[in-house]
Amino acid sequence: MLQDSSRESAGGPCVGLFVSCLVDAMRPAIGFAAINLLEAAGCRVEVPLQQTCCGQPALNSGDLAGARQIAQHTIALLEPFQYVVVPSGSCAATIRVHYTELFHEDPVWRARAEALAARTHELLSFLVDIRGWLPKQVALPASATYHDSCSGLRELGIHAQPRRLLAAVEGLSLRPLEGNATCCGFGGMFCVKYAAISNAIVAEKAQSIEATGAELLLGGDLGCLMNLAGKLHRCGSRVRVFHTAEILAGMGDGPAIGEAT
Repeated sequence: MLQDSSRESAGGPCVGLFVSCLVDAMRPAIGFAAINLLEAAGCRVEVPLQQTCCGQPALNSGDLAGARQIAQHTIALLEPFQYVVVPSGSCAATIRVHYTELFHEDPVWRARAEALAARTHELLSFLVDIRGWLPKQVALPASATYHDSCSGLRELGIHAQPRRLLAAVEGLSLRPLEGNATCCGFGGMFCVKYAAISNAIVAEKAQSIEATGAELLLGGDLGCLMNLAGKLHRCGSRVRVFHTAEILAGMGDGPAIGEAT
């Protein structure tokens, strides 16, 4: 688990970073990039060590009782923070949208879920919409294309924010991706339950990515990016995959998702 690495930033808001279990287990660099960006935006950052999964897999699998139990733990843990920020559109949407649905018959927990939802933001959206922040003195001479993940785009309205942030990276050119808003085939438990359909979807997406001629594929949700990186690698593609936070934090010269560290 990422350790609490808060440092004082006079007058800045206190942000609780909900790392997400996938980032914690598979790509901690995204969590550290998020901390760096939030601190650059003037925030005091804390990483609650008792955080676990947001409950999305249980919710998607129909285990509503299990999802409620996880949600109650998460709500209680994150209530003290002025803001909660998540480097994942799907996890942020679970907290912002679906927690309140889980407690539609429990007015006490529903009120607590609604209060937390109002303070919870996806990372890239938070940097632009709440803090009005743009990166400075970050350069990456490369071409990139962008995949808009389903949850971030459809449930949270995240589209312009990452592009605005990336436009401030010196030397980085963004190329349009045909079907950028089409699902990558991951879909959480979808790729497990419907593997053949998932593979067909990601194969088509990989072809579209290759067609851009871009050197990098960027996005804001690690599940999608791992799925796409895996398919691109199996197809022999040389496209390298990064979370947008890593690029903004100046980590674009490090190992990409799926590469050996």
